Amino acid sequence: MLKLHLDSSPDAAWRAIRSPEVFRAVSAPFASFTSLAPDGFPDTWPQGEHAVRASAFGLVGAGEQVIDLAFTGKGDARLVHDTGYGVSGPLALLDYWHHTMAVSPGRNGGTLFRDRVVFDAGVLTPLVWPALWAFWQWRGIRLRQLAPTWT
Repeated sequence: MLKLHLDSSPDAAWRAIRSPEVFRAVSAPFASFTSLAPDGFPDTWPQGEHAVRASAFGLVGAGEQVIDLAFTGKGDARLVHDTGYGVSGPLALLDYWHHTMAVSPGRNGGTLFRDRVVFDAGVLTPLVWPALWAFWQWRGIRLRQLAPTWT
């Protein structure tokens, strides 16, 4: 889980975490994603399922996955839930995936951003955890870098 203060408005952060462009920017260079939809990525993710192909460092195929999005709110927080699943390759090793991102007003302005993933890969979970932890730290760095540019 990450808990960050972002230098952007909550509205701008909300738009950003629903943007495939931002998703790809915070994932690179560790992971790159290609939409499997005929028209490519939308400007903004709608709720529902979105098929993508992933690769590690743009070189090694990681398989296909479905990103399954739902948007909710609780108090002054707006949340994105991804309960998608791997279809092929190493991504299919994950038996359970629930990624939640939440934005709410920060105490002194800006945005409080929370980013949590709960997953299970069976007996492989202890091997997958360090890679996901490192990837989440990278996401946090990139989110902080990009947040001031969101309008």
